Amino acid sequence: MFAAVPVIVKAQSPGRADDLQCEHLQNPLGIDNLQPRFSWVLLDDTRGARQTSYQVIVYKENGETIWDSGPIASGDHLVTYAGKALEPFTKYTWKVLLTDKDNHPYQPSATASFETGMLQKQNWKGSWISDGTDIHLKPAPYFRKSFMLGKAIKSARVYIAAAGLYELSINGKKIGDHQLDPMYTRFDRRNLYVTYDVTNELQSGNNAIGLLLGNGWYNHQSTAVWDFHKAPWRNRPAFCLDLRITYADGSIETITSDKSWKTALSPVIFNSIYTGEHYDARLEIPGWNRADFVDTTWKPVIIRSAPSGHIVAQTLYPIRAVEKIPAKAVKKFSDTNYVFDLGRNIAGISELTVSGKAGTIIRLIHAEKIHPSGHTDLSNIDVHYRPTDDSDPFQTDIFILKGAGTETFKPRFNYKGFQYVEVVSSAPVQLDKNSLTGYFMHSAVPEIGQLQTSDLLINKIWQATNNSYLSNLFGYPTDCPQREKNGWTGDAIIALQTGLYNFNGITVYEKWLADHRDEQQPNGVLPSIIPTGGWGYEWGNGPDWTSTIAVIPWTLYEFYGDLKPLKDNYENIRSYVSHINDLYPGGLTTWGLGDWVPVKSKSPVELTSSLYYYADATILAKAAKLLGKTEDENNYSALAEKIKNAINKKYLNTTTGIYGSGLQTELSTPVYWGVVPENIKARVVANLAEKVRKDGMQLDVGILGAKAVLNVLSENGYADLAYQLASRKTYPSWGWWMENGATTLYENWKVDAKNDASLNHIMFGDIGAWLYKALGGIFPDADLPGFKHILLKPNFVTGLSRFKASYYGPQGLIRSSWRQTGRSVHFEVVIPANSTATFYIPREWKLKEASKMPGAPNKDGSYELSSGTYSIQLQKL
Repeated sequence: MFAAVPVIVKAQSPGRADDLQCEHLQNPLGIDNLQPRFSWVLLDDTRGARQTSYQVIVYKENGETIWDSGPIASGDHLVTYAGKALEPFTKYTWKVLLTDKDNHPYQPSATASFETGMLQKQNWKGSWISDGTDIHLKPAPYFRKSFMLGKAIKSARVYIAAAGLYELSINGKKIGDHQLDPMYTRFDRRNLYVTYDVTNELQSGNNAIGLLLGNGWYNHQSTAVWDFHKAPWRNRPAFCLDLRITYADGSIETITSDKSWKTALSPVIFNSIYTGEHYDARLEIPGWNRADFVDTTWKPVIIRSAPSGHIVAQTLYPIRAVEKIPAKAVKKFSDTNYVFDLGRNIAGISELTVSGKAGTIIRLIHAEKIHPSGHTDLSNIDVHYRPTDDSDPFQTDIFILKGAGTETFKPRFNYKGFQYVEVVSSAPVQLDKNSLTGYFMHSAVPEIGQLQTSDLLINKIWQATNNSYLSNLFGYPTDCPQREKNGWTGDAIIALQTGLYNFNGITVYEKWLADHRDEQQPNGVLPSIIPTGGWGYEWGNGPDWTSTIAVIPWTLYEFYGDLKPLKDNYENIRSYVSHINDLYPGGLTTWGLGDWVPVKSKSPVELTSSLYYYADATILAKAAKLLGKTEDENNYSALAEKIKNAINKKYLNTTTGIYGSGLQTELSTPVYWGVVPENIKARVVANLAEKVRKDGMQLDVGILGAKAVLNVLSENGYADLAYQLASRKTYPSWGWWMENGATTLYENWKVDAKNDASLNHIMFGDIGAWLYKALGGIFPDADLPGFKHILLKPNFVTGLSRFKASYYGPQGLIRSSWRQTGRSVHFEVVIPANSTATFYIPREWKLKEASKMPGAPNKDGSYELSSGTYSIQLQKL
């Protein structure tokens, strides 16, 4: 007999890992990454809470453990899978075990899952099929396939890749809530497929799959200046589909796209992603996608080659109709003419419900403006359209009634930018305010930022900025949702941080960076719009625009702590930087567009483009260091120094502290990008502040200067002045737009501009990020990225009594709020578990004597904060 040994049980902490994500998505279906990334957030609101170790365990569905990382002594919240080889078409579950700051275990996390897709292209069984090859044929094709199922189903998945756009249905029911799938790519180099769980849509006995194919960007039948109708990939839309069914007995059957499918033309008689959609309800085929439909008159499909040899999973947040917006007002001109007002500018579509006689032709004209007469005005957004005839009107849907009572039309393969919809009918119809509804569409990225202030104008600017950002996010960032819909690189750099503070957008940017890799020439050159059909390699590109290849991966690293975007794009950044160095060996480059759409003064392109070139070289050197590429680190650090010296030698007057002729952009952008010698920086910023005052306390910048001016002022002791510019209500300012009724940001400071006059543009959108940084003080720290450490630098500006910002970052919720009364401020901050912060007290402020801060201050007067909630009282000096 042995004496019983007492079991010592460690007490568990009440917190746990939460918000488990795989590939930055919750429980994703159909991923292709063989080494997926896992991330989580530690839930523990006690002061100083942190994780001292993690353990990730991954299981197959049968319970087999395929990866157990074992306890890893680390505070990391983002780890890469390193277990057995993943298998295709397989569901895996995983969980995280953490220990707290005292090495006690937290509660185990809930279980999360991910499911692999094809993994390799040879796992596809289906063929690419189409209804023909005539790119000029206008009606969209239907496709159908009927089949019999006789056994009990355990699970079923559809995997579908398409060149063009599609709407999928099974047994008459639309599958999923996505819009405009698959996302736009360079179709002859990469195609995306989407996975759907259709277990509940199948039935015992007869079944049918239905598919409607649209043109999208693949078969661009409209003509505009960017020549997408001449794209090298252009063809009649096609698709490849596998329906993989796992039966209860363990057997597997795959229904595929093949010669057995049938096709016919649909009532969608024309569709263009750029202009509109035309629908003839008289051509509807009732029950076409149901199992009992007789398709003997339908034609056989044709087998097509795949558009590209690279077919990969679409692993990002989909486009959805996110918000339903009822019409705010309607003006009736006659029984055949109405104008609806949504009350706000959106990207998306409209839905019309109407009754009328058969053959009635209804046009729905979507516009951002109206004439004084009350009719829609397209003159600000149709300037780049080059129609060959009048059959494809711009931003106009055409609906032909079948005359069978109440009918509803909502386009499937198009979106527009609009606030007003003018309905013009060929015969009388009776409409009221409830007859038309708008749908705000965009990539459905989760909202992670919230902001509110005592200044209603600032609140409006923040909301308008977010509206414009989302209006220009459709699987890639665009400039405007009406005139172009193009992935302008320069606009995306400006709005990048605004997007990341407000929305969880990493999946969209990773997809777009893959588009960059597809478009980059062997010599490193990138086009100014991405994706492109060939336009943009000879105009509009240059460091000030196409630095996206470097700036985006680095910013994602700062915000998410994820090194993968830098790894994936490292050679592309290096190729790009090396090409500029080959062209401009002296360190200065004149390649670029410069400070686009300025108020009145234009700074030298050589200065602004060389600054972006410097930023690219600097990022490349930092990335090389992170990736252990010592030789590259040394080479590109030296290149960055050469560029900096060349800029300062030509443009900086070291005596006066003036860059160039002393314009606002000339003074702010060198500070923003970090080329100003430290000993002269304060003088340069003082000159910028003085220049703003001499210019009448107003902006005199284009988009590059607008990104720099506010940040440079607020980060260098002139926050009050920056706030005066941000909250200004007269021209030129963001507030000027709001005062003129804007609900989105404009393309031009002038509200009545004759050109560059889109009313929903994002290129002046960095102010959305500035609010979180300058007023909330929430900055990432590149030395401890992913907000593992927060640089907390708020400014309590004159004229603003209350401010509150929250940001749900990779570590969890960060909150910064303050209330100002007289010469006192009450500042509250929440630092999430597993994170720390350095709090910098603003100039002209000090701690009230009663305020207790943890520990002694640093030499610069800042304080180190662990996780938790802090309430701090400050007093103006």
